[in-house]
Amino acid sequence: MALSSKLTGAALSVLAFGAYSAYDMSAKFLGSGIHPLQIIAVSGLIHIPLLLAYAAWNRGSLWPNAPKLMALRAIGTVINFIAGVSAFTMLPLAEAYVIFFTMPLMISVLAIPVLGERMDLIRGLAVVLGLVGVVIALDPTTTPLNIGHGLAFAGAILGAMNYVIIRKTGSVERTPVMLLWPQLALVPLACAATPFVYAPMGPTDFAVSAFMATVLFVAAISIVSAYRKAPAIIIAPMQYSQIGWAALFGALIFGEEMSGGTVLGCVLIALAGIMVVARQDRVRAPAS
Repeated sequence: MALSSKLTGAALSVLAFGAYSAYDMSAKFLGSGIHPLQIIAVSGLIHIPLLLAYAAWNRGSLWPNAPKLMALRAIGTVINFIAGVSAFTMLPLAEAYVIFFTMPLMISVLAIPVLGERMDLIRGLAVVLGLVGVVIALDPTTTPLNIGHGLAFAGAILGAMNYVIIRKTGSVERTPVMLLWPQLALVPLACAATPFVYAPMGPTDFAVSAFMATVLFVAAISIVSAYRKAPAIIIAPMQYSQIGWAALFGALIFGEEMSGGTVLGCVLIALAGIMVVARQDRVRAPAS
């Protein structure tokens, strides 16, 4: 693979994870006065037309080739978004990211029963190292755990399940199909629930919601393009650039400070995630 292609993939992944961070920050900003379901509904009503325009531009059937797995992924996406957005409205950005950074480790575990992969020594050590990093970063002795942490763990688990399904169906499903159907399950449900949790929204709130829809679209397209340009060993570790965004957004917008323990824990989790991705990349290379 050409160096320029790898650099392009790396750049696209940095853009994608930066856009995801902007989405998370916006959800936290709106969450001080608006219910997560309403946030998802309003931003989703703007996001879906963007996806439909992308699907029309790509042309082709929008019916999934693996409808049962797509249905499972849609259910997981619904719960994942609700849990994830709720977690970001309840937790400091850094604490939420600490938990979501464990997704590569959870993917490694879920890949055993779903994809038939093996848990070897390297993966086992990576999982243990990642868990140590979580404990150090959250420090339960000084940070009281609450429902926000539980929702973040649920979001991470379901996000990992979602990614494993993508790996299983990626060769048979078109990108617009994979992006559109989970949102078609999520947004109508959020809209149906919004009247029960509705809070008035001003022009700024609607502007932030439109921003969320836009950056989510940019993130989704960018990460798909990134994985087509470069291998996972280059793309996946870029997720950990989000800790920098968490520190920046947390300090400038929410007045949050990142402790030394949080930084150390994030470093350990990042190392564990890179170990998993590197191991997976070496296993795939001989097979291909």
